[in-house]
Amino acid sequence: MNLLHFLSSRLAKGVLTLLAIAVLNFFLIRAAPGDPAQVLAGEAGAADAQLLEQLRERFGLNEPLLTQLWIYLKGYLTFDLGFSYRQQQPVLTLVLDRLPATLLLTGAAFLISLGLGVVMGALAARRAGRWSDSLITTLSLVFYATPLFWIALMSQIVFALKLGLVPNVGYETIGANHTGLARALDIGHHLILPALTLGLFFTALYARMMRASMLEVAGADFVKTARAKGLSPGIVSRRHVARNAILPVVTLAGLQAGQLVGGAVLTETVFAWPGIGRLMFDALVRDYSVLLGVFFMSSAMVVGFNILTDLIYRIADPRIEAAS
Repeated sequence: MNLLHFLSSRLAKGVLTLLAIAVLNFFLIRAAPGDPAQVLAGEAGAADAQLLEQLRERFGLNEPLLTQLWIYLKGYLTFDLGFSYRQQQPVLTLVLDRLPATLLLTGAAFLISLGLGVVMGALAARRAGRWSDSLITTLSLVFYATPLFWIALMSQIVFALKLGLVPNVGYETIGANHTGLARALDIGHHLILPALTLGLFFTALYARMMRASMLEVAGADFVKTARAKGLSPGIVSRRHVARNAILPVVTLAGLQAGQLVGGAVLTETVFAWPGIGRLMFDALVRDYSVLLGVFFMSSAMVVGFNILTDLIYRIADPRIEAAS
């Protein structure tokens, strides 16, 4: 199958997937108890029947449910994610303003988790049965089992408040007015703690999978043949074992890359990181349009990550024929 056919097939399936997710999210959000018009009226300090009716009419909440669904889906075709009645801004503007911060955080966490996980897993596999293998395996199990919010809070206390090595919260230093390289370095300094915190869970997961995969591949016939030819252990490990063992890790990483967005909700809240996760958390008070917009954008990112994973998988092993 040529690459163009592969991409067109994946994109078509991705569009159908996003449509199904959009419909499901719409009905799940509408099934939640409560009236967003009453929440908005309560924040304004008035909740009389006339104001509630005006709010429902303004934001289309008085329309039949199927009509609201059609308006919602029709808007998505023109990249109109609706209007936030709570923040009085278009949802697309809110999401695009917050998206770069989330992409920076999740991208950094993904690279950290995948890089550290592969290195730690490979090291543990090469030293299987030794104390270093036991140490890496134990640490992986601890980080995998520890709640993310606890790691976030403890890292703030130890590295930010006690040691003062990194900033506690925020995206950049308020009032510093940095520009250019100075601003990039300042943002990077604030990024260290939330990115490491978010990436630790997945680091543990990738390390355990890489170790198991390398130990499995090490017993294959082609690896035994390479050793019989007299190749050094390092070359055998890098060219034959690691290259084949990393394929399952790449697959898992691509499938779980979208989960970083979900983990970012908690991380962004704890570290006051201004991303779409924090935006979604603030929209839980019945700001339906914002919730649906963030859900849709998160779903689109997951679909995109999956397509990218398939491409990387084919590049890593050209023998694999991608299924349509």
